[in-house]
Formats: sequence, C-alpha cells, structure tokens
Amino acid sequence: MVLGVSGGIAAYKAVEVCRRLTDAGAVVSPVMTAAATRFVGETTLSALASEPVRRSLFDDAEPIPHTRLGQGADLIIVVPATARLIGAYAAGISSDLLTATLLATRAPVLVCPAMHTEMWEHPAVVENIATLRRRGVHVLEPAAGRLAGGDVGRGRLADPADIVAAAARLLDRRGEMAGVGAVVTAGGTREPIDPVRFIGNRSSGKQGYAIAAELARRGATVSLVSTVDLPPPPGVAVTVVETAAEMEAAVTAAAASAGVVVMAAAVADFRPKATAATKIKKHDGPPDVVLEPTPDILAGLCRRRRPDQVIVGFAAETIVAEGPTLAELAATKLEAKGADLIVANDVAAPGVGFAHDTNAVLIVGRDGLRSNVDLTDKAQVAAAVVDAVTRLIHNQEEQDQP
Repeated sequence: MVLGVSGGIAAYKAVEVCRRLTDAGAVVSPVMTAAATRFVGETTLSALASEPVRRSLFDDAEPIPHTRLGQGADLIIVVPATARLIGAYAAGISSDLLTATLLATRAPVLVCPAMHTEMWEHPAVVENIATLRRRGVHVLEPAAGRLAGGDVGRGRLADPADIVAAAARLLDRRGEMAGVGAVVTAGGTREPIDPVRFIGNRSSGKQGYAIAAELARRGATVSLVSTVDLPPPPGVAVTVVETAAEMEAAVTAAAASAGVVVMAAAVADFRPKATAATKIKKHDGPPDVVLEPTPDILAGLCRRRRPDQVIVGFAAETIVAEGPTLAELAATKLEAKGADLIVANDVAAPGVGFAHDTNAVLIVGRDGLRSNVDLTDKAQVAAAVVDAVTRLIHNQEEQDQP
C-alpha cells in the first residue's frame, strides 16, 4: 500500500501508522510531499517502511513513478491529509508525486484529515470533502482534542490504531463481490406531459451512484441505469433513460444475468395517459391531465427473480407523529414487493434524502435484519447497504454447500 504524508504537524503520527502497517505484514511505499519533510525526516519513514521514501516525479530513474505506485497499490492512505492536499485532490490538480499518484489509481483511497477547527469547518474544505466522498474516497474524520498551539477543538488526526483498523476494513472488503454482476438504478424518472413539461421528483441520483461505486470497489461488475447526468463511477457502465417505461426495459434486460439488483431510483408512480405532441400554451388554460400507473419495476423483478438473486428496494417516506413508523412502512413494502431488502428513509427529516450529500436510513430484510444508519454521508450509507447485500450472498452460499 502507498502511505502518503502531507505537510501538517500531525505528520509525525504517520511514523506510527507506518510501523503498525508493516508489523501487520503490509508492504508500505511511503510518499512524502516537500512540506511533509519539514515535520518528519525521510530517513525515519524509509527505515520503517518496505521501500525508501519517494518525494518527486522527476528525481527517480523511473520515468512515471506515480503510475507504478497508483496501479500497483491495493490501498492508498494519506496521513495526515491537509486542507491543501484535500483541495488539490478534489480539483484534480497533480502538482506533486502524491497528488499524481492519487489521480493515477483505481485502488481504494483513505484520507485522514488533520487541521485546525476553523480550517476543517471552512466551507471550501467542507465542499472538497463532500466532493471526494461522492467520488468514493473514504474519509476518516478527525477527532476533537488538543491541537497545535494549545487550541482545543475538532481537527485532531484520528488515532493511528483507528487508521490502521479502517485500512484493514477496506482491505477486507476488497474483492468480496468479485464475479457478481450487479444492476443499480439512480435518479428520478420524468414522465412527459408535453415536449416541455413532465411529472417528476426531486431525486438527485447521488445515493444510487454511491451504491454503484461501492459495489464496483468490492469487485462487482456493475451496470448503472440512470436518469441523471453525474460522472460515472470508475469501471461502471451507465445506461441513460428518462421514463419509467425506459427504465423498466433497461433494468429487465440487465437483471436477467445479474446476481444483485438495487432499485435506488425514485420511479414515478403515475404518468400522463396521453402526451401532447406540442407545447401546451398557458392561454389555453390548465390542461386536463389524466394519469395512469407506471409499471411497478421492483415488484416485477421480484416476481421473475432467480433463486440466487438478491433484490433491494428503496422507500422514500414522510413520517408524521400520528402515522405509521418508518419501520412499519418498510416492513409493509418488503412484504408487498417480495424484495430481500428495503432501504427506507424519512425524506422530511433534516439532511436526509433528496439533493443532500447525507442520508439516514433503516435497512430491513426478509431474514429479520433491522439496521439503522444514522445521518452520515451517502458513501457510508452505500457501504452499509452493500454490507447487507454481501451478508445475504454469503448466507446463500453457505446454504448451497452440502
């Protein structure tokens, strides 16, 4: 694995991380920025790591060191990740060997930020962290505690033992979905009223994209059926659709050979029975729009499912005090659709669901699973969903063994 060290006071803790990694049997290739050498010496890391420290794109006899490091890594860890490093990585700026290596890899990346509280809470840093998470980068958030200069607040580098434990979890997941074909849907469908107007919803597609990225990182071959224009996750094939009927056709075809189907899209429940051929003019008054149900894609998939197929549905709900609970609504949908898992959320809650970078969900399963995921970024929710899928696949494999 590549251990990147950028120029912050917490760089001295990278020495302990390096020691723990090598003691655990990892082959560690350290990469330091020029600023990092002001806080910790190259000789120290070189002595503890598996290879000497690398600092430059040009000093080594190898002409493209970042490519070798990026392609050969099973995991890249950045300890500490400064505001500057995070900003460059989010912007795709390869100004040194470390940022070039980060851009030249498809391996999992774990960044461990460390900085003063004011910097960690600055809108630019918050936005850059959100950008990295949307792209599938894992972020081990800083702790609260004593900072440089005697200040106290959030921004302290995570404990080296926690960093190594997080790295181990990522490596444990690597390849566990190898050989599995997966279909994921994302975004909200648009049902046309006329060539200009449509019936739709507020789904951004971010959660579906995060799930597709997580499945791909774990080795699955992923097909993403999407209604939104977001950058595709690395290695994921995207089919763009617009209406519920188009999504049904694309998903049905892709699901025929898939082991996992995750219906994260917000499919419209109704569509206009007839679509006007030309724009409806305002001066003609409100149109009489007659609605009809759209196909129930999830229920149809469950009816046609293979015994070895895992199917996941989503339920966006709005919970009121006098009504049924989220758990009750999720259980009802699970039974009605015949899915293996339902991922439910209360989109009326702050920071949850549509258009947010964060989400909070309840995952319920036919096997009795009840898993609450408190408000967190959508990448972490995606990891929890894929964990639940993986558990079902492993249970099926154990049952199939003689």
